[in-house]
Amino acid sequence: MIRLKKIVAIMMSISVCTTFTVGCSKKEDNKQEVKADKLKIEKVEKPSTGIVSDGKGWQLWDKEGHTTTDKRGAVGENAVVASGKYEASQAGLEIIEAGGNAVDAAVATGFALCVVEPNATGIAGGGCMVIRNQNGDSTYIDFRETAPSAANPYMWNLDSEGIVIDKANESGGKSVAVPGQVAGLIYAFEKYGSGNLTLEEVMTPAINLAQNGYYVTPSLLKDMLSVEEMMEKYPELKKLILNKDGSYYKVGDLYKSEELANTLKLIAKEGKDAFYTGEIAKSIVDSAKKYGGIITLEDLKNYKVVESKPVEGTYRGKKIISSSLPSSGGTHVIQSLNILENFDMSKYGLYSAERFHLLSETFKMVYADRAEYMGDKEFISVPEKGLLSKDYAKVLASKIDMNKSKVPTKDDPWIYEHEDTTHYSVADKDGNIVTATQTINWTFGSGVVVDDYGFILNNEISDFSTDVNSPNCVDGGKKPLSSMSPTVILNEDNTPFMVLGSPGGSRIIPAITQVISNVIDYNMSIQDAIDAYRMYDNTEDKIVYEDGLDKQAVEKLKSMGHQVEQYEEGYNKYFGGVQAVVYDNGKLIGGADSRRDGKAEAN
Repeated sequence: MIRLKKIVAIMMSISVCTTFTVGCSKKEDNKQEVKADKLKIEKVEKPSTGIVSDGKGWQLWDKEGHTTTDKRGAVGENAVVASGKYEASQAGLEIIEAGGNAVDAAVATGFALCVVEPNATGIAGGGCMVIRNQNGDSTYIDFRETAPSAANPYMWNLDSEGIVIDKANESGGKSVAVPGQVAGLIYAFEKYGSGNLTLEEVMTPAINLAQNGYYVTPSLLKDMLSVEEMMEKYPELKKLILNKDGSYYKVGDLYKSEELANTLKLIAKEGKDAFYTGEIAKSIVDSAKKYGGIITLEDLKNYKVVESKPVEGTYRGKKIISSSLPSSGGTHVIQSLNILENFDMSKYGLYSAERFHLLSETFKMVYADRAEYMGDKEFISVPEKGLLSKDYAKVLASKIDMNKSKVPTKDDPWIYEHEDTTHYSVADKDGNIVTATQTINWTFGSGVVVDDYGFILNNEISDFSTDVNSPNCVDGGKKPLSSMSPTVILNEDNTPFMVLGSPGGSRIIPAITQVISNVIDYNMSIQDAIDAYRMYDNTEDKIVYEDGLDKQAVEKLKSMGHQVEQYEEGYNKYFGGVQAVVYDNGKLIGGADSRRDGKAEAN
């Protein structure tokens, strides 16, 4: 029984991102029946209009074009893939059924998301991945984008208020970092894949989606409409987003990209060198340079994937494994849970003023620490052990007054830095787990398109601080701070319990923390835990909530000294898009988030 799970989440700052999870039942890798002959690149004529549907009664939008919110989960005995797109979940499941393992499925899902979510991710983005194999070994694969070698803290022209002139760090060529997406997925495939399938076979679903097309969803169309101003600055983006006659696609229209299909075919045939050297690399450099970029051919050629240990912690007996720096997400999810562990969460109602107050006070302190201490540890010293310390969490928890809001103040995690921390030797005989997150950062990234090859460049440089004194200031070869939090949770006996991840930029940490608490503290099913309304707070000391609070709870929070603001009515992707799988008595239960186009598929 190889129980394999996978979450890939794609994220942005204001961010558009996606996430997926793959879970498989136990099955010896070398005994898997290989059916790879069905994985072929095919030209298929699809109707010019249609709807995303699983053919079993679920469809993504109704007759009025409104996104549906039900039937997002799935239950299986052999495999579950939960991603931000139905087509990508299908891609991962297809690879499992062809004899691949969870890593193969994750790579297939990741590449498929690069096709069907061009607003959120792409082959010129980056991300991170946690893998835990059936022997209990865990590893963290970092394929986050890096600043070009010519970057430095003083590279920006600032106005009198310290804002970058023309927002050059947010769009255009100067906002482009060296992409790691292709290198990261291929690294994972080559080192941890089953060996049953070739790279071309694993990439076949993505190639077919690009050349045969996929249907425009209400969510994708909304993002297309949101970048009208950016399209005027970058005509290649307009060409990519609009119909040939200059009109916008409509919900249900078929979207194809022959250029991207050809690019993926080349990568599938020649590997990562097809992307990082040669004509594609030259076109990346030229496209960025056209709009002020500083990325070079040497930057691309020298990109390296980094493998290290993930961060580990516990919450009420469960074991947490998550992303390490330069993603701050894993550390701060564990830190948040460490603080909450000092309180009996179950006695507070899910949408009570007390629970929202406690979450608010926790997140404010966590984000104060994030701003003060976190950055690329290849460039600065970070008190990571101190931030993960249970004793440090007790100090922070003691500062919380359950009757009033406080302005967050930094404390000193350095004094806990040299205490021993617990590193679990995970012995999961039941399965392998993979969890990852990927992104091009903001909606449609930098806006710069590598025109002949059909993909958009990231704007990851915007994740650096423009403050030269910040631990997260830009510098050559440095990786920007991230909130990506691909997370694995184990039972006390080291068997798999849950895998989850989310897009959403800085709101990833609260989203993941709340879903974990919903499941562990409130005994909620994974789909109910995902569907529960969420809140967000950071150092701005303002509770922003999507729904759920009644008038009485809002007034009570105000009386405690909180600023309180409802974002919008109902669900909103501002609060993330969690994709998860739970192991339950031999069943794999997938949960997917209706805040985006998420859908779990099972076998």
